[in-house]
Amino acid sequence: GTTLQVATAGDISGTITLKGTPPAEKPITPLKDDPNCGKLHTDTPTTHHYVVGSKGELANAFITIKGPGIGGKSGASAPPVILDQKGCEYVPHILAMQADQKLVVKNSDPVAHNVHPSPTVPGNKEDNKMQVPNGPDLTFSFAKPEMYLKVLCNVHTWMFAYICIVDHPYYALSDKDGKFTIKNVPDGKYTLEVYHRKAAPSNAPVTKE
Repeated sequence: GTTLQVATAGDISGTITLKGTPPAEKPITPLKDDPNCGKLHTDTPTTHHYVVGSKGELANAFITIKGPGIGGKSGASAPPVILDQKGCEYVPHILAMQADQKLVVKNSDPVAHNVHPSPTVPGNKEDNKMQVPNGPDLTFSFAKPEMYLKVLCNVHTWMFAYICIVDHPYYALSDKDGKFTIKNVPDGKYTLEVYHRKAAPSNAPVTKE
């Protein structure tokens, strides 16, 4: 369910909650079995598809708006979005950014990775770059909106990150308390769209005045 509050000063805030019990996460056994990556963890890591609080607060939901005049805006001048590699996992697992915004990828691991964005939308470029331990940052950008563009590592087949890309600045990811704020939304009538990579999407009309 989606609870909405329309705030003043152009912000839309709310809380995303998950109804029902999420499926159990699975252990990432190939990571633990890898001689270089396994020693970076004391326990066997698991997937983290559903990050849910005690009252169903859902993290990593992507919230955006649709409506007249929204879209077609470049994020080239926005600060870059950072994706790191720690313990042979992508951190964070879910990212959000604007078309043309820079994605900066760091390698905090003592092992080499290859960073392989594999978009499905025409106009977004597939790329594949090696990154040695403590090597220089890699930079990517994507010209078109795409939901859950996959980034993978061909060296470590369990490594994935997913990027939600829109062509305007009106979006947010929910935090660990399920909370989000979309800032500086212009006046108008919009549909608020909520996406999660595993849970069903939902949307709600919202009027910003």
